[in-house]
Amino acid sequence: MPLPNVIGLSAMGLDLSPRVVTSTTVAASPSAATETTICTITLPTNIAINTVLLFGWAAFTVGTSGTACNLRLRRTDTSGSILAATGATTGGIAAANLVDMNVQGLDTAPPSAQVYVLTLTVTAGAAASTVSACNILAFAV
Repeated sequence: MPLPNVIGLSAMGLDLSPRVVTSTTVAASPSAATETTICTITLPTNIAINTVLLFGWAAFTVGTSGTACNLRLRRTDTSGSILAATGATTGGIAAANLVDMNVQGLDTAPPSAQVYVLTLTVTAGAAASTVSACNILAFAV
């Protein structure tokens, strides 16, 4: 029997909360010009996942001598696969400036319980930068 009014179907009542993982916890701030994990999340283990949409955002004060910043989404840690990166962004980057950046990525082959990290590097930074806020969000489909 065909479905009546297919256009009228909705996902109302469907719980997608296990597929959305987010964190706003600042894990650390970059010291000098070192790539540093600033936020971390872990996917759940009990759901089938085909692709993960990732969103990262950070607000930070640029440390002494900082000339460019690169925000990255990676698997596992600072040596893991790079899923997305802003590249060496220079607009508005200067010592003591408060800036914010965002990056979006896609993981098309995520294993169960995958850890994702948001990292920040301040090029030529001679002193620590300060991350005041950040967010990493994953939507597993």
